[in-house]
Formats: sequence, structure tokens, C-alpha cells
Amino acid sequence: MKIFRLLTPLLLAIVAVLCFAPAAWAFCGFYVAKADTKLYNKASQVVIARDGDRTILTMANDFQGEVKDFAIVVPVPTVLQKEQVRVTEPKIIERLDAFSAPRLVEYFDPDPCAPAYDRVLSAAPAPAGAISEARRARGDASLGVTVEARFNVGEYDIVILSAKESGGLETWLKRSGYKIPRGAKQLLQPYIRSSMKFFVAKVNLDKFEQSGYQFLRPLQISYESPKFMLPIRLGMINATKEQDLIVYILSPQGQAEITNYRTVKIPSDANIPLFVKDEFGEFYKSMFQTVYTKEDRKVGFLEYAWDMGSCDPCSAEPLTPEELKQAGVFWLDDNSTSNVPVPPSFRRSFPRSNVFISRLHVRYTRDKFPEDLIFQQTANSESFQGRYVLQHPFQGELKCQAGREYKRSLPKRFEQEAQTLAKLTNWKIQDIRNKMKLSVGNLGYSWWENLLSWLRLY
Repeated sequence: MKIFRLLTPLLLAIVAVLCFAPAAWAFCGFYVAKADTKLYNKASQVVIARDGDRTILTMANDFQGEVKDFAIVVPVPTVLQKEQVRVTEPKIIERLDAFSAPRLVEYFDPDPCAPAYDRVLSAAPAPAGAISEARRARGDASLGVTVEARFNVGEYDIVILSAKESGGLETWLKRSGYKIPRGAKQLLQPYIRSSMKFFVAKVNLDKFEQSGYQFLRPLQISYESPKFMLPIRLGMINATKEQDLIVYILSPQGQAEITNYRTVKIPSDANIPLFVKDEFGEFYKSMFQTVYTKEDRKVGFLEYAWDMGSCDPCSAEPLTPEELKQAGVFWLDDNSTSNVPVPPSFRRSFPRSNVFISRLHVRYTRDKFPEDLIFQQTANSESFQGRYVLQHPFQGELKCQAGREYKRSLPKRFEQEAQTLAKLTNWKIQDIRNKMKLSVGNLGYSWWENLLSWLRLY
């Protein structure tokens, strides 16, 4: 027993070090759930790795339908060559999503009657028709369209186009077998005026069948341009309702933000009732819609900003250096083993640098987002996350004065949690209270204690 008494302080000290050490998994509470892109029926995802004027952009395909009908037209600032385009695995985007998703965490109150040092430790947070090339080129010229490059990457047939007028480009695309929705001509015109090129891809059915993949893989392109932007207007051509876009921006500097629309932090660090543990998806969707409406539907939301080397709490492990390279990070010091499409001008020695991730969530419509998104990198390395807290009351026996005062304080705390949830989601306060009474009844207190506590609220 004496040996045990001597070892106890040492064991407690070790626990304290483990709980508070700044390691990737140094979180002593419990991570419960995350609000990832699976919450939304149709959410586009884009990864942008950028340093200076150099960009590697990865587009996740959320196309639903027959692959023979797939076509994508993306305005790009420069003519791309084959070595600047590759396909990558969806898992990389899934990893970024999981790592940066808003999260629900839970903590447990310490025993208010326990000695102070025990309390500190236990409160640790928890192809078109067959036409000769010459004949095709003459037809293209008559439409004011120039094929700058044509190549195949993986399961995709890709052409890079420039155009003099939008009507000719629309006609070229239709003649070449691309199913372009109505209204494309009007939306293509601003990009042509800006001398932008067009990255056009469709599926090579033979190669897709040979690949053995069931779903289309993301496309990744690299280029140099002072323009730090993302074209979203073409995606609105046949949209009938709001669209969700998640942008993961990877930078060696700090937070990224949208410059032509306001960037707002998503509400965070709110204590909410315990029953939300089983309804977190519905909670986050309701909360996002509420703040989106409050901001007049024309802002971008920052959901996560953190150095990729750590996290607290972690909803997924940070990406490894090799995974970061697959995501497009080209400034890590060892780029010899990476398959990322790095142009020759990119291939120089970079000092090893931390990777900072910003997760931006944009819900957009044609009337509220008439312009493409323009971004800027900042030196702001402040960490931020969408984080929502479940605080479990202590369930043990309480015989001390501090314990009795603690128990008397709970009804006020529960009501504050209810009010917070109602404000965040626009859910009816009485419905929230009714659900909370059911959950509070499972906390280990007698029925009459629960009843008296709640009667004090009214």
C-alpha cells in the first residue's frame, strides 16, 4: 500500500503530461461525430494547393449518371500540357474532408467533491464523329475556336481550347459530342473576354472499363498564374436550387479568405444539449442554414483553419507528407517520390514548411454569387474550428457543500444550452426542452430531483 501511495502522484503526473501534451491526439475527452460532406445531397469539393503564383487544383467529381454523359468545362488561366494534368484517388479528398470537418466533442464534469488536483486531471477535455484532323481544324477555325492541346490522361479525353466568341465555343462543344446545357453561351462570354482558356474533359469509355474503377476519379491540374480564383458561374447553368461547395486551400503561409465576398467564421464553441449526440447531422444542417440566411446568403464560411501538423480535437489523423503531396502540396522538401504533376518550373528545392489548411464552405445561387470566387492568402495562422460541445454532468454521489451547489447550478446550465441550441438552429425551444427532460432523466438523479430542478425554470 505504501508503494502504491508513492507511485500514485507519479502516475497522475504521467496522465497529466499525456492529456496536455501538444501532440496530434492529445485530447482526453471524446470526439463524437463530424459534419462532413456526406451531409449534403450534392456538394462539390475542390482542393487548391498554392504558393506564390503556382497552383495545383484538384476537382472531385460528384457526377451522378451514366459516365458516357459526363463532360466538364473549366476555365483556366493558361494552356495546359499533358504533364500538367493527372488523375488522383478520391481518398485524398476524403481525408481532407474528415480532417477538417466541423466536429462534436464531449467532456465530463469532474466530481465537485474531489480534491482540487483530481478535479484538474479529470476535467481534461475529454469521341465526336470520324473526321480528318485537317478538316476538323478548318471547322474549328470557322467557329473562332482553337484546339491548343489534345491528350488523354487516365480515363479522360482532354482538350484545351481558346475561343474568340462564346457562340462559336458553344457550337464547337455540341458538334464534338459534349452535352452542354442551355444558357452556356451567356456564361462563357466573360471568360473569353478575359482571354482564359478552357479545360474540357469527357470519359474515354474503353479506358474507363479497362481501369476497373466504379466511379470517376478526381482530376488534378497545375499551372502558374497571378489569378487566385475559382470559376463557379458555369456550375450554375442548370442549377435549380442552392449548391454547396467545399474548398480546401493548402498554403505554406496561413489562412485563406475570399476577397470579393465576405468570409465569416461559422458559429463555434457552443455548449449544446446532450441529445444532439444522436442528431448532429440535422443540427449542423439546421445551424448552417440559419446563419446562411442571417448573412443574406452571400458570404463564404470558414469552417476550419489549422496547421496540418496538429489538431485538437482530431476528427481524423493529419495527412502524412506523402498524402499531402498527393493533395498537391509541392513545396515540401522531398518531391522526388511524388506523382503530383509538377511542371519543370516548379521543380526546385523548397525548404520544408508547415502546411496550413483553410476549409471554406460556400452555398451559392446565381443571384447572390454573380462573380467567380477570388481568394487571397494571408499570414494569419490563428487556429479555428467549427466545434460543438456536449458537457456531461457528474453522475456520482454528492455529499459535500460544493456538490450541493453544483447540483443546484445544473438547471440554469441546461436552460442555457437549450436557448443556445434554439438560437443556432431556429428549432422550437419547447421541443428542445422536452427532449432534454428525457435525456436529463438518465443522469443518475432521482425523478423528483429532476422534476424540482425543471420546475424552477418556469
